[in-house]
Amino acid sequence: MGELLLKVDQISQRFGGLLAVDSASFDVEAGSVTALIGPNGAGKTTLFSIISGFQKPAHGHVYFAGQDVTGMAPHVLARQGLSRTFQIVQPFVGLSVRENIAVGAYLRHRDRAAAFAAAEKIAQRLGLSRYLDQSAGTLTVGARKRLELGRALATSPRLLLLDEVMAGLNPSEVRDLIPAIRKICDLGTTILLIEHVMQAVMNLSDHIYVLAEGKIIASGAPESIVGNARVIEAYLGEGAAVQYGGVARSK
Repeated sequence: MGELLLKVDQISQRFGGLLAVDSASFDVEAGSVTALIGPNGAGKTTLFSIISGFQKPAHGHVYFAGQDVTGMAPHVLARQGLSRTFQIVQPFVGLSVRENIAVGAYLRHRDRAAAFAAAEKIAQRLGLSRYLDQSAGTLTVGARKRLELGRALATSPRLLLLDEVMAGLNPSEVRDLIPAIRKICDLGTTILLIEHVMQAVMNLSDHIYVLAEGKIIASGAPESIVGNARVIEAYLGEGAAVQYGGVARSK
């Protein structure tokens, strides 16, 4: 087992009478792409919000690089190297693509020229170079998704949380973005992603955790998750595992 960069330990979160996350625990190894999947309403985004400091858990702890960071503010976590994207992208529409990415780059670069230079390098990596001087408000959905990714990447994170970065993309855009995300990991950024596009999950992930009704119900390599009966039933309903030939994997 490699170095643990993130440890989520018995996290629970409640909203009134709803237990959104129920004693969820999982680890993310440095240098890996780890996926957190599950049906809508499973609690995935709530977990992301807790890990990234936008919410405080009712119970449990988050450890990043060996330090207890539970409840730390997002800007503090970003300085320590933990950044995230958001499912609903909201670029600064009055700014150019270059300026939007530079917003993230200013975390590490105080000088405007240095921030812009960093933004241009990231834009090149993500296929956004031709849009650098274009207003972010004019971009397509696919380009906005890449911009959201670029702005987070510009903070130079050790751990990058991607919240459904493939949502709303057409098949060719998904196909083109998969190697770009893999390259980010290969260059030293560990990735934890929430994703419903199974093509991306299976092609990118080194390890997968499955969340259903706030609980981790399965974990393993992609090939072990595909036929897991509990996973099939979580997505498709009780009895679906028998119909689709899923075999439960011992935990």
